This record gives sequence, C-alpha cells and structure tokens, in this order.
Amino acid sequence: MAAGLASIGAVSTSSHWGTYRVEVSADGRDVLAAHPEGPDAAPAIGNVADGHRHRSRVTRPSVRRAWLEHGPGKDSSRGDTPFVEVDWDTALGLVAGELERVRSTFGNQAIFGGSYGWGSAGRLHHAQSQLHRFLNRIGGYTRSVNDYSRGASMVLLPHLIGARGTLDLRHKPVSWADIAAHTDLLVSFGGVRRSNTWVVPGGHARHVGSDFARAVGRTTEVVALSAQRDDAFTDLGAEWVGVMPATDTAVMLALVHVLVVDGLADDEFLARYTVGADEVRQYVLGSVDGVAKTPEWAERISRTPAAVIRSLARRMAAGRTLVNVVYSLQRGERGEQAVFAALTLAAFLGQIGLPGGGFAHGFGSMGDYGVGVAGPPLPTFPQGRNPVSDFIPCARISDLLLNPGTEIPYNGGVVRLPETRLAYWAGGNPFHHHQDLRRLRRALSTLDTFVVHETHWTPTARHADVVLPVASTLERDDLAAGAGDSRLRASPRAVPPRGEAREEFWIYTELAARLGADFAEGLDSSQWLERIYSTWRAAPGSPPAPSFAEFWRDGGVDLPQIPYQDTVFSSFREDPVSHPLETPSGRIELFSATVAGFDLPDFAGHAQWREPSQWWGSTLAAEFDLHLLCNQPSHRLHSQLDMGAASQSTKVAGREAVRLNPSDAAARGLTDGDVALVRSAQGTLLAGVVVSDALLPGVAQMHTGAWYDPSAPSVADCVNGNVNVLTRDVATSTLTQATSGAHVLVAVTRYDGPVPPVRAYEPPVFEGQETGEPLSPR
Repeated sequence: MAAGLASIGAVSTSSHWGTYRVEVSADGRDVLAAHPEGPDAAPAIGNVADGHRHRSRVTRPSVRRAWLEHGPGKDSSRGDTPFVEVDWDTALGLVAGELERVRSTFGNQAIFGGSYGWGSAGRLHHAQSQLHRFLNRIGGYTRSVNDYSRGASMVLLPHLIGARGTLDLRHKPVSWADIAAHTDLLVSFGGVRRSNTWVVPGGHARHVGSDFARAVGRTTEVVALSAQRDDAFTDLGAEWVGVMPATDTAVMLALVHVLVVDGLADDEFLARYTVGADEVRQYVLGSVDGVAKTPEWAERISRTPAAVIRSLARRMAAGRTLVNVVYSLQRGERGEQAVFAALTLAAFLGQIGLPGGGFAHGFGSMGDYGVGVAGPPLPTFPQGRNPVSDFIPCARISDLLLNPGTEIPYNGGVVRLPETRLAYWAGGNPFHHHQDLRRLRRALSTLDTFVVHETHWTPTARHADVVLPVASTLERDDLAAGAGDSRLRASPRAVPPRGEAREEFWIYTELAARLGADFAEGLDSSQWLERIYSTWRAAPGSPPAPSFAEFWRDGGVDLPQIPYQDTVFSSFREDPVSHPLETPSGRIELFSATVAGFDLPDFAGHAQWREPSQWWGSTLAAEFDLHLLCNQPSHRLHSQLDMGAASQSTKVAGREAVRLNPSDAAARGLTDGDVALVRSAQGTLLAGVVVSDALLPGVAQMHTGAWYDPSAPSVADCVNGNVNVLTRDVATSTLTQATSGAHVLVAVTRYDGPVPPVRAYEPPVFEGQETGEPLSPR
C-alpha cells in the first residue's frame, strides 16, 4: 500500500448502505464512532464502530484442527470443532497445496467459486471480482449465475420483454421524478419499504430515496398491497390493501378479469404491442379450466375483499397508473407468476411506455432503482475469462454438493451438477442467503475442503476448514460509487488492518505465485487502484476527470446527473416496428410460445394461479398455522455486523424478534418481550415477541440476517433467530430454479424453559497445535 494515502482523524468512507465519516483514535489504530452524512442515512452505520473492534474479528489465519490432523475429506463435524491458529506462510501453503491437489486430480470444475455476497462496496476490493479473477488465473471454477434477490425474474423476463428490456427495466425504469410528475396512481404489490432504499450495490454518495418518496407522496395516490401495513414509506401516505402471502397473483388475475368484463382493457395496445392477450382473456374468463378469475374467486384465495379488488381495477383504468412488483414476491414457490401477472396487468391497462405509467420491478427493493440517472460506466477490476463452462443457478448450492452428477431442469434445458471437492468463499455468508440450514450443513459436510475469507467469525467462517483474515473496508484504500451515483469517491484507509489481517489482493497474489499464476501483473493494490481509475478516466463515455493524485486529494470527482429520457419501453411504445423488443415476436409476450414449448410440469406460457404447497389454504397449515414473512432487516445489510449497536437495538429478549398480530399473540398467550419457539417442517428457532396490528391475522414476520447459533440444539436449531433454519430449500420452479426463501409456514408457541445465552458472536475454540491447550484469540 502506498504511503500517505491513509488519513488520521475524521475519515470519509463508503459502504453499500451509505457514505459516512469515522472518528479514529489519536494513535490512528481504532475506530471510535461513525457519523452519517445526511439526515436520511441508514441506521446500519451505527454498527460500524462496534463491528470494527468486536471480539469476533478474525485476527490470524486459522485451520480447523480435524482437517489439519486428518487432511481433506468429508466431515460432518464442520462447525463444531476447534481451530488452530497458524502463520501466514503455513496457511498459504495449505490452501495452495489443496487447490493444486484438486485441480490436478479432479479438474478445475471441482472447485466452486462462492463469493455470493456484499462484502465490500469498493471498485477494486470487491470480494467477488477478486476471487473470480484469482480462480480464472489458475484454470477456472464452477460458477453460479443469477442472484438471490431477483433470480426468478432474471430468467423469466427475457422471455417476456427480451434481454435488453430486462436490463433497461433494472437500469432505466420509470423514475421517481416521472411518478411525481405524471402518475395518478402507483399500485405496488409488496409495498415500498424505506429500509431497502438505503442499500445500493457500490453505495451512493447520499441517500436520495426518502426525498423522492416525499415528492411522490405530495402528488400521487399510492396503494400498497401487502400482508404488512407498514410495508411502505410513511411519506408516501399509502393506502393499505391486505393480501395474504403467496396469493398476490390471484389478486392480479382478478384485476385483469375486471378490466376484461368491464370493457376497460386497452385492446388497441394489446393488439399492437403484445402477443398472447387472447390466451390470457380465455384463462381469466374461465374458458380454459372452468374457473373464472373473478374478484370473488380471488377473495377466497387472498382474503382481499372482492369489492376492494373491483374498485381498485376501475381506479387503475381511470388515470395514469404504474404497476410495481417488488423483488420479494418472486422469492417464493411459484414466485415468477407474480411478476408475469403484474406485467400482464400493466399490459391490459395499456400504459406501458407512457411517462409515469406501465410496469416497474424494483421500487422499494433497491436504493438505486428509479433514480432517473443511468450514469457513466464505473471503474472495475478485470476478472478475466473462466475456462470452465460448468455453472449452477446460485440458489442450488446445496443441490450441487449433495447430488453430484445429477441433472436439474433450468430455463428449458438441463444443468449437470459437477462433483465438487473444494469450495472457496469470500465476501458472503450463505448462512444468511441460503435456506434450510440443516440441509446446507449436510451439503458442506460433503466437501473435501472449505476455504473462507472473513473479517469476522461468521457462521460460514466457523464451518470452514481454513479461514484467512481479511482487511475490512475501513482498513484498505478504494474507490466507491453505485449506479446513478452523483460522485465517484475516494475511500481511504481509516485504520490499519486488525491483527494479522491482510488485503485479499495480497492473499491472491501470494497464492497465485505458489500455483504458477500471475494475479497482480507486477502491481500492488495501490498501483492497481490508480490503474483502474486511469483506465476509466480514458474510456469513451467517462466524464472529464482529474489525475488520480488530484482525485485522491479532493476526495472524489462529481459524476454527471443527466436524467435519461429513453425509459424502458418508451422507444418501443413510440414505434414497435423500428424498436422491437428482443423477443421472438418483437413484442411483449403475455403468452410465450418458447416457455410453453419447454413443456414444464409447473409452468405454462402465460401467467397462472398455481397453488403453492405452502400457503394459508394448504393442508400443511393445519399444523403450521401462521405464514411467516422473512424480509430484509432495517438496521443492518443482510447479516453484516449483526453484533453492532444498531442491529442489537432491534433485538427482543436478546435475539431476533418475531412480530405477531394481536389476535394471534393472544391465542398463544404471548405478549411483548416473551420468548417464543418458532418451528417449521425444516427446523426451530427462538425469537423475542413483538405484538403489532400492522400485520394481517395469520401472518408473522421476522427479519433475515441474524447470525446462526446452534449452541443449544436441545432447545432449538438456532437460539438467535436465524429464519433460514425454518425456510425451505426448494426452487421457485423448474424454469428458474431460484430461491423460495421469502416466506414459510410456521407454528409459534411460548417458550417457558431456561433461555440459553446467545453465543453467535463469540469466536470459536482455539487449541494449540502441539499442546491441545486453548489459545486466546489475539
């Protein structure tokens, strides 16, 4: 690292959840406090100081004792056995030797490159980019595709609106400003949560979502259809329409039914811009299956009053309307149907491509959605090419490890699951992202070797064979910016790395050299930082920018904030012949002959109501009588820094909270502050009770991201409230193979036994390699 870049005193830095300033101790070695920059900043900033100095920091390279003594191989004791601290030379030798053994004996496809996660907002020190570059340099790896956030939509939407349309729907949607200026009615399925808009991949210089929401609240009617009344910005003044989880598709189809039978559908738009409208009409009228998709039919499924559905359809047809569907709706069994049905509903209204009208997929899901500025390309660290063709949809990680050699259907084809001997994970925590943790633990036990880079002893680190301590965002120099950002920011190192932690750049450079590969191309991380900046500065489309030295001295450079005019579908609306979509028909495919031709058992060519195996009307609900929503937390990003003050302020009875409707709490003898046992067909957890009338009866709610704590298995699978011991590891469908972890049926009872302490944030047991005596983590 070049001398002179790090500052002492108050240092400005960036994360996925915002830009903030950290106070550094007089000796320059410790973070004393973190201060937001702006009144609407994310509460998660309040976790920074505690997280930096917490006892759960990984401070030395560590190797699981059983792996060190017995060598690579399957081991069901991962997560339960002590570690031995070793020096860096030993750790690097062990990792390089195991990578060489696996690639030479089994081939590079036997290495899985994990790193699904949000470990750093930096443009250089981006965990996924660095790991993938390293693995590419040593011969490749089995990769994952899509993501946990919107994996189902990423597969489905290209069939309906084309690949470019799918990309523009993410990066050039109808903007908040368009809504404020043109939209009469914003109808959002799933609500528009403020907390999700604090998060931007790469971070933003300033949180802007709250200001946008206030502007929309002053001009536009907003209806939020959700099982939670508080599922939308307060500033929006949204009207709440209650919908039971997993039933939104039925409500959307009933809205289409009203448009059809009341003569409110835009037949001219449907004829010119879509294919498949006739198939949809026949389906909602009941000509296909004998069941008309009336509001009364939808009420029996969703518990949303038929009169409310009918009235809403007429209101939507009466003015400029935008239909928004949030990411979480497609994170469930049959989840794609909600996105398919929402697009269909917007098409029948006929306003797709008009200012402030049509279809959106992301308001309330991500902070950069709808900011109205696409922005220039940003600096990136090149990953190179992966010579290995094997891949999995990212949510099928347990399937990969448990069922090697088998095939799964995916997007009309099949994916063969290769045999995996080594998994290398950096910058992520699958114990947060993935579902059914009992199954995930069984899957990880099948590996020969599990290597993890971590700043803290997360549940993933505790299940690893080799854990390498890495520098945090505050402990390295970087650049930061997100899509549509107003500034590319210098993010200087605030403090030196904790203990023996090292930059991942250094780790990969050393490992690559031991394996006969070149990771760094003769440059250190400071020189690479300057290289990616200078390459960006000289690239076509980049704005005028100063030299790197001036950029670093000034703390950044402003980026142009020019609103895009060509929103998704606007050119297509203007002239569908000259600007066709990248679909077989060139139009919006409300019936996809391609998808229908896949002949899948669980997916047709048009949107359908397909009863999921878990919802309030299923037979399983007789035992598990509450539908648990598992949504993103408000005071942390995913599971990051769960030990911090902000995250801990949301805990109840010392662990994650479960919210219950008053009638459901009373029926179970529960009140605020009680400890409850929550169980599903997959597992059990303890949670602190919060009673709230913001939930529909029959619905419970917990945040994801509590650190997994299996320290009292006789009481519960997790005593800290990690919802993924409850959720199911089943695919949304055979088309998309995406996650279905957004909700699950559960039973909730009072827990009256001795309440075990939470040990999730304690480091593991360390033993001396020779003496077997415990060592204190340094």
